[in-house]
Amino acid sequence: MEQLSQCSCCGFRTGCRTCPVCYWTNDDDPAAPPADGSNGDLSLGEARLNFALYGASRRRYAELVRAPRADERP
Repeated sequence: MEQLSQCSCCGFRTGCRTCPVCYWTNDDDPAAPPADGSNGDLSLGEARLNFALYGASRRRYAELVRAPRADERP
């Protein structure tokens, strides 16, 4: 069975470019400055804190995300 990629923000293995669990978008170039990436000016550290507080990479995404499935747990 193929192992899905792990989200950099929430850690769940959804295999999606934009994670449906936290709504973080994994950039093709993780070394790119935050303003040049898919997540605008949001840093990964800020997104992780937001996920811990709101359950989403940004507070405004809290209604767009879904709970992780059992098979997506790290």
